[in-house]
Formats: sequence, C-alpha cells, structure tokens
Amino acid sequence: MKKLIKDKTQFLTDMLDGLSLTNNEIEVIADTVVVRKDKKKQGVALVSGGGSGHEPAHAGYVAEGMLDAAVCGEVFTSPTPDKILSAIKAVDNGDGVLLIVKNYAGDVMNFEMAQEMAEMEDIQVATVIVKDDIAVSDDDKRRGVAGTVLAHKYAGYLADQGESLTNIKEKVDQFLPSVKTLGMALTAPMVPTTGQYGFDIESDEMEIGVGIHGEKGLSREKVETVDQIVERLIKALMEEVSSEKLIVLVNGMGATPLSELNIAAKYVAENFQLKHIDVVHWFVGDYMTALDMQGLSLTLVPYTEEVLTALTQSTASPYFN
Repeated sequence: MKKLIKDKTQFLTDMLDGLSLTNNEIEVIADTVVVRKDKKKQGVALVSGGGSGHEPAHAGYVAEGMLDAAVCGEVFTSPTPDKILSAIKAVDNGDGVLLIVKNYAGDVMNFEMAQEMAEMEDIQVATVIVKDDIAVSDDDKRRGVAGTVLAHKYAGYLADQGESLTNIKEKVDQFLPSVKTLGMALTAPMVPTTGQYGFDIESDEMEIGVGIHGEKGLSREKVETVDQIVERLIKALMEEVSSEKLIVLVNGMGATPLSELNIAAKYVAENFQLKHIDVVHWFVGDYMTALDMQGLSLTLVPYTEEVLTALTQSTASPYFN
C-alpha cells in the first residue's frame, strides 16, 4: 500500500493536526471535533460530520457561512454519540443546533442518540437527513452524498439570516427532496486503515451508482467516453428532476483531475443545451470525495432565487466556491 501516511492508526489524528495547524480559524476539541474558534454569539449553530475519507467534507466546511462544527469519525466510520454531543455543547449559544446528517444507518443512529442526550441537558436540537443519491431506488434508504455539502451551505445562509431553528429545519427539509445526485467510478478507493480496495474492478470497466464509502455501484459497464458517461447520468437524473433552470455540481471523487471535471462540465452543458435547459450556476471540484476513488458525481438542483442566493453567498470556507 502506497500512502502518504506515517501509521494507519494515526490517520485521523494526523489529518486533524495538520488541518488545525494550517487553518487559524478552527480548532480541534474532544480529539475529533472541529469547531470554529470564533464561536457564534447568537443564531442557530450547524453541526455535521461522519466518517473521514470524504475531505474536504465535513471539516473543511467549518467556517463562517457554513458549519459551526464537524464531528470526524475514523475512515468510513460514523463518529460516536459522545463526540457528537461534545460538538453540540461546544457550539450551542441558546438559539438551538441543527444536525445535518447523511442517510447511513450508523450516522443516523449516533446523531439521534446525541440529540436525545443534548435535549436531556435542555439544548434545543433538530435534525435533517440528506438522501440525495438516486442510485438507491427506495427513497427512505437513499444515501446522503455530494448534495450534503449544498445542505451545509443552504442551512448556513439561513442561519446567517437569523432564521429560527424551526424555520431552518422546515426550509432545509423542503429543499432536500429537490437535490438529486448520481455518481460513477473508474477505480475503487484504497482504504488506508485496512490496506484494501473498496471493490475489485478491471481496467476496462466502470461502476455506475457508486456510494462514497467504497460501495459498489448498481451496475458495472465497459468504460465509455466522458460524453457518454455524462449522458447516462443525466438521463437517470432527469427522470426525477423537472426544471428548465438548474444549479449543477460536478463533484470529483478524490482522484479525478480538475481538468477532467471541467471536460465533464463541458459535456454536461452541451447535453443540457440540447434539452433547452439553462444552467444558472456551476460548482466544479472536489466537494464530497471517497479517498482516492477516480470518478465523479453530478448533482442537480432546480433553480429558485432563494436557493441560488443561498448557495452563492460568500463563505470563509476555502473549499466551497
């Protein structure tokens, strides 16, 4: 296994040490909880998190305009309830805390337990569950993937506008069902803590509908050109999205060069032009990764003026633009 690590058992702690040393706006508490140094004096606080390996999510979005705290688990492993509770207590200022949770059994269970523990200490807490991955047919079992980052930004905007916890939860709950994502991969991620690849795949194959934890896709196909891949993803996504104006996120899975993501964006744009669909704003880059998996995901969000304003409002996070 070739990885730029010292010891696989120190992967998380070394990463967080490096992150806190190079970003003066954050600090690490309770070993694995990243918080803003400049704690909000008022307004709803936002907490998210999950297993590591998705960088810059979630710790990279702990910044003004986005998250107040991120709870980091080991690679592809949910953080424990006590760590989540530490994050909640660290950022609460009396106006409530919103938990933004990806729809994975471990994350949902542990964040739910932490919420119950916080409420026992008279802290107002609400939760939203992200389920944007259309690769899963059952709506209730859909995974939270790249659309989670847009939820961070949308909720962060609402919090900065002074909205109450109840209102933010209601608006984010209304926003999330409109967010649709589908991913693909050319290679599997190498998990540094195990030294194993997430799945086996031949050099002339690709996976359609992959998750962000090294899960196999829904189907395995022969590798196609990027325009064909994009067409395949868009066809599936447009079965669930009906809008003539879209916000589009072209997300890298960790090992895809930015040049290739921009090439993909070109063919996404051409595809939508033929469909007479207007892309009003683009996000292109690594937002929610799967270690060093080579591939991409497309996220489509129907345009509304409020959503566009929320997603384009400035943030101090260097990873969201």
